[in-house]
Amino acid sequence: MGRSQETFNKKEVRNKKEKKRKAKIEKRLARKDSEKKGSLDDMIAYVDENGMLTSTPPDPTKKKKTKLEDIDISVPKSSGEDYDPVRKGIVSFFNDAKGFGFIRDSESKDSIFVHINNVEGEIGQDNLVNFEVEKGQKGLVAVNVKRVK
Repeated sequence: MGRSQETFNKKEVRNKKEKKRKAKIEKRLARKDSEKKGSLDDMIAYVDENGMLTSTPPDPTKKKKTKLEDIDISVPKSSGEDYDPVRKGIVSFFNDAKGFGFIRDSESKDSIFVHINNVEGEIGQDNLVNFEVEKGQKGLVAVNVKRVK
C-alpha cells in the first residue's frame, strides 16, 4: 500500500479553513439573534418638557395647552424707534491704488466694504467717517462716505 498523498501541512490548512467556516457561521447566527432581541421599541427616544432626551414616555398630565393665537409666525414689529441710516466708523484699511477699503462700524464693530466710487472727498486709513450701508453683491457696502472733520 502506498503512502497517503495528504501531508501534515495540507491537513493543517484544511483544519484552519474548517475552523474559519464554523466561526463565520457562529457569528452569523449570533448576529441574527441580536437583531431579534433589539426591537423598534428599544430604539425610541422621547423628549421631556425641558427638551432633554429620555427613554421613558412623557407624563400626559404635565402637557401644556397652547392656543393657536399665541403662536407668531412673522417678523416682529419694530419698537417704533426711528433708525438712523447714517452711521459713523473708522477706516480700518484703504488702498488708494486699487480704490477700495474697509470701514469698522463704531456701533456694531462690523467691517464694511467701501469703494472709491462711493466716497465723497478723500479718505485715508484711521479717518473718522460718516456713511450709509446698502446691500451689495457680496455683502454690506458703504455708500455716501464722507470724512468727519
